[in-house]
Amino acid sequence: MMKKWFMRQYWRLQQSQTFISMGFWCTTLTLLIWPYVSWRFQGEATPLGIPMTYWGLATIAFGVLAIVLMVGYIYDQFLSLWKEQRTVDTERNPFGTYAMIPANIVQVGMLNRLLRDNSPEDKQVQDTCNWIDQWLAWNAEQEVWARGQKFWDDEFENPVPDLFFLPEGAVDDARRRGKDLD
Repeated sequence: MMKKWFMRQYWRLQQSQTFISMGFWCTTLTLLIWPYVSWRFQGEATPLGIPMTYWGLATIAFGVLAIVLMVGYIYDQFLSLWKEQRTVDTERNPFGTYAMIPANIVQVGMLNRLLRDNSPEDKQVQDTCNWIDQWLAWNAEQEVWARGQKFWDDEFENPVPDLFFLPEGAVDDARRRGKDLD
């Protein structure tokens, strides 16, 4: 419960960080610029009953705010090359779209079995589990599974057993394919 509370407070700090940073930007730059332009705002004039000093400080602050927002807008619209690159990286990464790494295959396979066993009467759950079985079987045919299984066979005392969530013979087939890899 405390962890959730602290996480919420941390999130609130992050959300307010933009406004706080903008306030610091405006305040700092306004006070740094003011000595250089204060001579333009000297005098006894008080438009709308507000002394010229305040008009000058407000003008600088809004100018800084406008420049920061303009730079952010220009960067977002024209210079944000990384966004498209991240999209391309994700779309072309098979493990971000349709394939699974070997450790995830094992986890999903075990969870799929638990779900199937806990809801034997639910047709929709059984259909979903059958579909996941097909997906797991497809993943077990891929090179990444053969490489992962080869690593496990080489590094651990016992070889990978026949995994109950994979089709019969999938582990032996991957073992044969793994021997042909580098």
